[in-house]
Amino acid sequence: MEDETTVLEGGQHWDPAKVGAHWQQELERAQRYFKSWHDRCVKIEKIYLDQQADQTSAAKRRFPMLWANTAVLQPAVYARVPQPVVERRFKDAEPVARIASEIVERNLAYTGDEADLDSIMRAVRDDFLLCARGTVWLRYEADFEPLDMGVAPSDPAADGSSGEIGGPSMEAIADERVCIDYVHWSDFLHSPARRWKDVTWVARRVPMTEAEMEQRFGREAMVSGAAEASGSRKGASQTERAENEGKTHVWEIWCKSENYTVWIADGSPVALEVSEPPLELTHFWPCPRPAYGTVSTSSLIPVPDYVYYQQQCDEIDLLTRRINKLTDQLRLKVFYPSGDGAISPAIEKAMRPENDMVMVPIPEWAAFTDKGGSKAIVTLPIDEVQKVIVACMAARKQLIEDVYQITGISDIVRGDTQASETATAQRIKSQWGSIRIRDRQAELARFARDIIRLAGEIICDQFQPETLMLVSGIKLPTMAEKQQVQMQMQQMQMAAQQAAMRAQQMGQPAPQPPELPPQLQQMMGQPTIDEVVQLLRDDSIRGFRIDIETDSTIEPDEDAEKQRRMEFVQMVGGFMQQAGAMAQQSPMLVPVMVETLLFAARGFRAGRQLESTLEQVGAQLSQAASAPKPDPQPTPGEMIKLKTEQVKAGAEQRKAELGVAQAEIEHRAMLEQARGEAAAQAIDQLRASYQ
Repeated sequence: MEDETTVLEGGQHWDPAKVGAHWQQELERAQRYFKSWHDRCVKIEKIYLDQQADQTSAAKRRFPMLWANTAVLQPAVYARVPQPVVERRFKDAEPVARIASEIVERNLAYTGDEADLDSIMRAVRDDFLLCARGTVWLRYEADFEPLDMGVAPSDPAADGSSGEIGGPSMEAIADERVCIDYVHWSDFLHSPARRWKDVTWVARRVPMTEAEMEQRFGREAMVSGAAEASGSRKGASQTERAENEGKTHVWEIWCKSENYTVWIADGSPVALEVSEPPLELTHFWPCPRPAYGTVSTSSLIPVPDYVYYQQQCDEIDLLTRRINKLTDQLRLKVFYPSGDGAISPAIEKAMRPENDMVMVPIPEWAAFTDKGGSKAIVTLPIDEVQKVIVACMAARKQLIEDVYQITGISDIVRGDTQASETATAQRIKSQWGSIRIRDRQAELARFARDIIRLAGEIICDQFQPETLMLVSGIKLPTMAEKQQVQMQMQQMQMAAQQAAMRAQQMGQPAPQPPELPPQLQQMMGQPTIDEVVQLLRDDSIRGFRIDIETDSTIEPDEDAEKQRRMEFVQMVGGFMQQAGAMAQQSPMLVPVMVETLLFAARGFRAGRQLESTLEQVGAQLSQAASAPKPDPQPTPGEMIKLKTEQVKAGAEQRKAELGVAQAEIEHRAMLEQARGEAAAQAIDQLRASYQ
């Protein structure tokens, strides 16, 4: 194995043995760099899960401050799964960009549901709140099946995952998907750096069984690369050892500076695989920038929030244990003289715990009364113990308030308010009480957006046109289909022209030209899937024309959403009324009003779904307004008057040619005939209008 080398694109030769030794040193250096943070997070996680080693009855009494604060912050920083929002960057009337945005948005929505993005984001949220860092890892997977002929993507890897499309093949993709894997905070490493842009490599640890390793890397590579990695199957705790039993930890490393990826078993000096990056991503990494909590400008080692109030929590636990011990002292303890014969048994019987109401006979009543009756016994005072407990509880309450001040959890966030407070006071407390968690909300929202963008980039670069249309449910014609329809249209036009020429030669009316079916007409008005894919494949053009975002990850205000929808409906309704009146008076303003309506609709989220319909209706209205109007038909009276004037003009001309008498006779006859014809035409027009 030591003599074998891996040749990458560009002629680079990599020796797996040398590469393995190099990356083992890099991994160990990164683990030492993050060791203090790692040890701190292990302790915090045990406190959160109540898994401390000292589980004795006395030490077990703790106040779950960390769990309570985390439970309050969990729904405050993340409450619902983000939904992808893919739009044209400049909201122009671009059919190709609009259809491409809708296709990508539907594919992203399906990918999020298929990968269970909500549970992944909740796991990242918990790591973010407890350890101040959470991350995920994205992969591309495709299943292949044989194909007799055609062009299809090549198999990217032995297991059909994390591949790059390109090149002819005799296989066709049957299923494509983007996998979003949650990465535990302890299974993620990167090179030491001050800023994320300075990171040169990232790595994640994946536990794999022997069967999975053999399927992924082959038997020979697994034996040579993982033979000395038996130590990676152990763990720090009994739970970890049980989870890792029969598995080997394998690191997947993406090196940006050298532009290659490495698979290496933990503790092995030989790399299992050295290859080119299976995905060509804009920022190279298959993971977004982690969701960081508190970090400084000097390093990317985060600081968990629990560190800042850990001392207060220790004091709260100490007071809780003290209160528990003092509570046990709140018992009635009695001292009485022994050896008094008949009196002592009676006192013991009266002081038994199970005797709530007891009547005890005293045989020697005189001796009992001589000693003062109740003065015969002495009780241990418990008033001082009660005072100490009250003081401890007051001190603990103050410490809890200090923790709330440190963490920024206001009264209104915890649901603790007073009836005497006004609504304005509560609104102010809610506004300023949540200001300290806005950065955390924005960080998780940014992280969710980066996941969606990374998944969208993989979909645009890797998915085949058939997969894009199948998942989105949008059927678009190909360029070949559109050209075929155009040829059919040309043939139909030529046939119609020939038929018109034959009819003209035979003296018959020309036949009506044939029309395309409505489905073909709709298809000709749509962009082709080839144009859409060309836009999605081009990274530079795609970034300029398509923007991928997410909606809020915070629980929305349903009343506010309803209000926005009602505002949109009212805006459209009021505008349509005004536009209709203006269009009748000034048809030239119809295009301006249509563009104004589209400009307003594109600003509303609800208007995106109506935009295509509004554009079609607007185009029809603009075309109708610009079309020339037919001349108005004359009324029956105007027709009679016009015919009479024509007859009079003809009569005057005949008077000059013929005699006056003959002209007068012809004039009267022609006038009667013209009036009859005009009246008949008027009657026919009236009948047609009533019908």
